[in-house]
Amino acid sequence: MLRVLSDALTEADNCQVTLLGMLDLSAAFDCVDHLILLQRLERNCGLTGAVLQWMTSLLTGRMQQVIYDVRLSGEIWCTAGLCLGPFALHHLHR
Repeated sequence: MLRVLSDALTEADNCQVTLLGMLDLSAAFDCVDHLILLQRLERNCGLTGAVLQWMTSLLTGRMQQVIYDVRLSGEIWCTAGLCLGPFALHHLHR
């Protein structure tokens, strides 16, 4: 990000127009199929061994449920989406 800002400011100093197109991918992983992601991490990114096993463990065999206004939902299997923030700790590992 600093490089982009630096380049834009340099071009502005040189009286050049800078156009920046941005794409918000913050929700892009909400619908990622876990099995497809694991296959691509292995094939395209070269993940193997312990790292691939760790990712597999993180993404497979997990259930989640939601509590809202003191009501607890039923458990559902997580087969898509990535929750790698603090709420990931609340997933039930089965």
